[in-house]
Amino acid sequence: MIRRLSLAAAALLAAAPLYAVTYTFEPEHTQGVVRWNHLGFANPTAQFNNVQGTLEFDQADPTRSSVRVTIPLTSMSTGVAGLNEDFQSSDFFDYAKFPAATFKSSQVQKGATPGTLKVVGELSLHGITKPVALDVTINKVGINPRNHVPTVGFEAMATLKRSDFGLGLFVPQVSDEVQVHITAEAAEKSAYEQYLKVQAAREAAEKSKQ
Repeated sequence: MIRRLSLAAAALLAAAPLYAVTYTFEPEHTQGVVRWNHLGFANPTAQFNNVQGTLEFDQADPTRSSVRVTIPLTSMSTGVAGLNEDFQSSDFFDYAKFPAATFKSSQVQKGATPGTLKVVGELSLHGITKPVALDVTINKVGINPRNHVPTVGFEAMATLKRSDFGLGLFVPQVSDEVQVHITAEAAEKSAYEQYLKVQAAREAAEKSKQ
């Protein structure tokens, strides 16, 4: 019995990844919400999409993982046309000069509870780079049943001071601190690229029949 258990344990260890695997973020299933306080009365939000980047994920030891992402700020929307125009202007994000934000991790630490991590890195926004820490919860690691591609899903949260990035207009009436909540799905890069090629070929074949 002991020998069988030892062999089973060895098989499980052999099956577990012992190195970081490259994943790519799926734009359709990766988005972020930014929340701030307005005059103490309300907590409006803005949403950003189309996040691009890669995750080097080591399932056996997530602290050996790393992440690099680019967020196109032009995708950000508050749902309010006038506020969207303000965000676009030089008073705020100034999309013409700074169309994107980037984050590059420098360290990944174990979180306070199982399945959580603290990801430390540098956020470049509005021409300014500052250290940022993200509290990450791993939602799931496994095979996506829809495309059969190995996938990692997680939530990431951080609190930032917008004045740190030269975006402090109307503080303190509008809160300096903003909360950022990101939900993300990242697929194993090579398998996901192959899946997209197959899907594109199928769509092309269907169109040729019309």
